[in-house]
Amino acid sequence: MSEAKHILVVEDEEHLAVVIKFNLQVEGYRVSTASNGASALKLVEDYPDDVHLVVLDLMLPGMSGYSVCESLRERGNDMPVLILSARTLTEDRTRGFDVGADQYLNKPFELDELLSRVKNLLGRYDRRSGAKPLAEGRTTYSFGDATINFETYEVVVDGDPAKLTALEMKLLRYFIENEGRVISRDELLREVWDLPATVATRAVDQFIRRLRKIFEPDPANPRYFLTVRDAGYRFLTDETRASENTEP
Repeated sequence: MSEAKHILVVEDEEHLAVVIKFNLQVEGYRVSTASNGASALKLVEDYPDDVHLVVLDLMLPGMSGYSVCESLRERGNDMPVLILSARTLTEDRTRGFDVGADQYLNKPFELDELLSRVKNLLGRYDRRSGAKPLAEGRTTYSFGDATINFETYEVVVDGDPAKLTALEMKLLRYFIENEGRVISRDELLREVWDLPATVATRAVDQFIRRLRKIFEPDPANPRYFLTVRDAGYRFLTDETRASENTEP
């Protein structure tokens, strides 16, 4: 039997933290709690490979949940982050995505929905569970100096392993499956983030900057993840570019 997944609950309301911890444990997860951002980051730093998901409140003492999530991503931690918050404004939700959260759940929430989202995020992230095949039945893909295995979530760039979050992998997959086509920001919001196109957010631009930082030899002059002015973005490999240049 595989070891139970470890979930870190970052919540300063003790009664709520206790309730969440209890119900997650009933579902078979291992659960740790932290009442502030500094403690949460220290726990992840001490056990970077043993925290599989973070349930994160926004209103924390001293350090906001936004800052915690941003720090996790800056440190290269790619585990899913599920934000819990009483803030219901669109800008709060989009800011959560901007700093790297995978999902955002408003308080008060239904316990069944929380458990469902946790299970979904862990399933998407679980490197042993496999992923849906790419077009033409492929689970691996290579371009430039990069090789991506969408079944194991392993990414190698120029011989070195790279870490991508579940959401970054989803975005990368969408680009690959739509190689050569100009994709609007609205389409990416709908298909990757499951958000309405009317939502104002910098998440798309920030995530594409991350992909460029990982995969582009010169992120300031992208070769693969291109910006098409006033239209969106286009993923283009050297092979596709060569093919287009040789067409009559």
